[in-house]
Parts: sequence; structure tokens; C-alpha cells
Amino acid sequence: MSEIGHGVWSYVFLFTAGFVATQPWRYLGVILSRNVQEDAEILVWVRAVSTSLVAGLVARMVLLPAGALAAVPLEIRLGAFALGVAAYYGGGQRLIIGVGAAAAALIAAQYGLGG
Repeated sequence: MSEIGHGVWSYVFLFTAGFVATQPWRYLGVILSRNVQEDAEILVWVRAVSTSLVAGLVARMVLLPAGALAAVPLEIRLGAFALGVAAYYGGGQRLIIGVGAAAAALIAAQYGLGG
């Protein structure tokens, strides 16, 4: 009888597969980027593209959500977003503070609505 797919071995397999699929690329990136200046134009461009992608994904999650978030009214999603942005800047630009505040606001609003 095979133990893969049962109990802890399924988690070990998933962890190993995820590690093998991602870590070599990270190591290769570190090796190839040794001589790249942090303020190089290509990195400025990459940073701008990645920031805009994240902004687009956040906007999509707030305005056109899928799954359980779709059941949350738009006003609550926008309010939680605004609170998260305010907490981010008010908390010394720490991402965990902004995300935590927005998540707490969503949970509190849904709990308060009996959702």
C-alpha cells in the first residue's frame, strides 16, 4: 500500500515539489544578478511593471472580486481598502499593518452584518 497521498507524506511531497520547482530559479537569479546595480534602468522598469501588476490585481480584487469576497458589498470592500491604505501610511509604511487592518475591517464588517 502506498503512503503517498495519505497523512503527512502528502505534505512532504507538496513541500518537496514546490521547493524543487522554485528554488533553482531563485538561486540562478541570485547568481546572475551579482553584478547588476540596484538603480539600473532595467531594474527600475521591472520594479515599475511589478508594482503596476500588483496595483491592478488589488483593484480587481476590490472592484471585481471572485469567490467569497464577491458576497461582500462594494462599500465595505472600498472602506476596508481605504482603511488599509491609511493604516499602511500611518503605521510607518509597513505592509503587514495595512493588510492586517484591511483584513480586520472586512472581517469585522461581515461579522457585524451577520454575514
